Amino acid sequence: MNTPADPPHQSPAAPNKQGIVERKRLDDLLREREEQLRLYAEHSPASIAMFDRGMKYLVASRRWRETYRLGDQSIIGRSHYEVFPEIPQQWRDIHQRCLAGAVEKCDGEPFPRQDGGTNWIRWEIQPWHQADGSIGGIIIFSEDITERKRLEEQLRQNEEIYHAIGESIDYGVWISEPEGRSIYASESFLKMVGMTQEQWHNSRLEDVIHPDDLERTDAVWKECVRTGAKWESEHRYRGADGQWHWVLCRGVPIKDEQGQILHWVGINLDITEDKRIEQSMQESREKLKTALASMTDALFISDAEGRFLEFNDAFATFHRFKSKDECAKRLSDYPDIIDVFMPNGELAPLDMWAVPRALRGETATNVEYTLRRKDTGETWVGSYSFSPIRNNNGVITGSVVVARDITAFKQAEAHMRLQSGALEAAANTIVITDNKGVIQWANAAFTTCTGYSIEEAIGKTLALLKSGKHDEKFYRNLWETVLAGKVWHGEIINRRKDGTLYHEDMTITPIRNPAGEIEHFIAVKQDITERKKIEAQFLRAQRMESIGTLAGGIAHDLNNILSPILMSIDLLKSTANDPQAMHILDTIEVSAKRGTDIVRQVLLFARGMEGQKIEVQPRHIVRDIVSIIQNTFPKNIQLEFLIPKDTWTILGDPTQVHQILLNLCLNARDAMPNGGSLSLSVENCVLDDQYATMNIHAKPGLYVQISVTDSGTGIPPEILDRIFEPFFTTKELSKGTGLGLSTTMGIVKSHGGIINVYSEPGKGTTFKVYLPAMDSVSETSKLPFLEISQPRGNGETVLVVDDEASILTVTGQTLQAFDYRVLTATNGADAVAIYAQHRNEIAVVLTDMAMPLMDGASTIQALRQIDPKVRIIAASGLQGNSDSIKVSGLGVKRFLTKPYTAGVLLRAVRATLDEA
Repeated sequence: MNTPADPPHQSPAAPNKQGIVERKRLDDLLREREEQLRLYAEHSPASIAMFDRGMKYLVASRRWRETYRLGDQSIIGRSHYEVFPEIPQQWRDIHQRCLAGAVEKCDGEPFPRQDGGTNWIRWEIQPWHQADGSIGGIIIFSEDITERKRLEEQLRQNEEIYHAIGESIDYGVWISEPEGRSIYASESFLKMVGMTQEQWHNSRLEDVIHPDDLERTDAVWKECVRTGAKWESEHRYRGADGQWHWVLCRGVPIKDEQGQILHWVGINLDITEDKRIEQSMQESREKLKTALASMTDALFISDAEGRFLEFNDAFATFHRFKSKDECAKRLSDYPDIIDVFMPNGELAPLDMWAVPRALRGETATNVEYTLRRKDTGETWVGSYSFSPIRNNNGVITGSVVVARDITAFKQAEAHMRLQSGALEAAANTIVITDNKGVIQWANAAFTTCTGYSIEEAIGKTLALLKSGKHDEKFYRNLWETVLAGKVWHGEIINRRKDGTLYHEDMTITPIRNPAGEIEHFIAVKQDITERKKIEAQFLRAQRMESIGTLAGGIAHDLNNILSPILMSIDLLKSTANDPQAMHILDTIEVSAKRGTDIVRQVLLFARGMEGQKIEVQPRHIVRDIVSIIQNTFPKNIQLEFLIPKDTWTILGDPTQVHQILLNLCLNARDAMPNGGSLSLSVENCVLDDQYATMNIHAKPGLYVQISVTDSGTGIPPEILDRIFEPFFTTKELSKGTGLGLSTTMGIVKSHGGIINVYSEPGKGTTFKVYLPAMDSVSETSKLPFLEISQPRGNGETVLVVDDEASILTVTGQTLQAFDYRVLTATNGADAVAIYAQHRNEIAVVLTDMAMPLMDGASTIQALRQIDPKVRIIAASGLQGNSDSIKVSGLGVKRFLTKPYTAGVLLRAVRATLDEA
């Protein structure tokens, strides 16, 4: 600390010894006080700093350094403005005033810290004097009140929130002193009592509380004030309208840390309406008793604890009590009444009783329980309806249970269910309609037959199945018959959901009500499509036999006619010299030979004409056909062929096999009038059980497959089944006889082979001919390559979906033999259910495209909904490749055309599983 300033300059004089001693004493005293002040400041809990007149630090307490974040830096001797360069000018002015002798202080002010923060400071500044009485500097006493300011601000915000809450709710909110004097009352409260804030502060209990409630309410309040317990009271207040209103008043004490009550906080809730309702309920209880006595259904009313309030005589009767009094005695002990009845199933005793469920807030109607009296063993069935009783605030105050004895009804229902089950299980389709023909019920066979679900059919008329194959006279006769009350029986052609037609044998019987009016019709129908097909095949076979017999006779006669003509031509040629005559004879010879060829084809078709069968190498015949095509077909037809050197031999007639390929190639040429591509290929193959299961004409064994594929116009689906019929042709009259494919079919069958066709309009056609290989094929060649070269599984699960049981069985056995695990489904709906249950196990799905209930495309879409990444292989029959195009749009990469071999199946499954 600086010593006091030197006295004004005086002329040199002899030293005053006494003055020097006094001055030294004062200096020592000052230094002693300065050291005492420094020590005090260092250890003082207060924040103190002492400055000289130049505002340089003389002393700074430890708390001062902590408050202003000065750390351990040395500040003694440094200017206050150097330590805090950002100090505002107003503080500098204060310092100057205090250096001039003023004392200043402040209860709270922000002060910037050296680290950039701000503290709230309560401070006092006063000058300090030197020994000679002059001002030596200033002392600053400060207190950091930042935390207190934060708490005060938080308290202020809380008070605002509490006030806002009090003003925003309908309850009357109040706050009072420990002894009851009002501190605060919300607007809702003041409206309730019809007073201003000031009037309420100055009011007494007797000013607002009903005289009849005053003594009781005052006693309860005083007891709560004495004990510090929560206060709750129901009493009447005089409202703003001058009327008495019932209120529920609740208050809680707010206490300090020592447990002393600081004030009370409470709410007042107007319960006038609840009281009115309570009174009204009391008045209506007697009316209710009268109503209960007249009810035939059992009725029980409980309070919020489940204790009975009311029940009727029917309730006692329903529960097999002898009298209402006996029932009331049991009901007085609620757990006992539950124990009286035990369910006949697996329900817990409490669950079978409706009251607890209603008190949990449940509402239900017609809940059935099977009940049994423990004491008598009597069993019956009750239908319960129950619901909770709630007050205006939604609080459950009790329950209502209504019960009815439905034992007789359940017995009748069981009998009806037995009858319904018989109808549901019937193989024939059974449909019940109203008298307008609107479907009201149908059995499961309806869905199996039509493809429509019961939900889709209900509410529709039987016109849903109308095919358009019958005229209006047919339907008019049907309706006239049944509306006249007569039974109609006949055959009808209907249309399934997928568009296919089917034949039904149908009987429609009118059902009359007791008044004799027709209310319903029952239609019993049998799908006779297969029977009609068999009949058609039988008729076709008869027709073919007749045609064959007729054709054989005609061919025999034509041969007799053509033979002398051909012989005569040779004679005439030897005698004719006229060139024109020779030309005419050549024309006659060509026509006669063409007629002979036609007769030969007719005889081959009609009699199955047997040629001499020898060992034949198919690749030689194919090469001959290739040579003919290259030399005679239009140049705009591009030929491709594949003839392996290791082709197996067959036992056959070379001429007839040649005829097969020539007929197929000629048809291919005619299908490409504007050019295209023609492909011939030969391949050794094994037709296994898998293939034979899908083609009834095939037998397992070794075959040579010859394929003829064109890119022509294709064959329309509606005529695909007729192309092998004799004399059926789509060509012009002069360009075909209709015997080419029928002859081809006859030759293939006579060789023990099969022929398949795959076609789609605008996409081309493929014929595949399978001819049995010779028995002399080496044993090595005969080894089922299935066993030695096909890829095997690693325990992966394959879901196989097909409505043909035989295909499902053989496919499953094949996959299992090659180390796959197999799940099967007979329709798309089952497949979706199985996949949803085992989706984490199933690695790939193989599904047929044509199935009842849910076809392949719908199945694939449903599976994609469950798992967009599911691996799928689709398969279809012999109706072209439209299904192939359809599934490609569904993201299916592999499509198998039925029939296919086990090798094709195994390679497709393995390739699908190996995809990334």
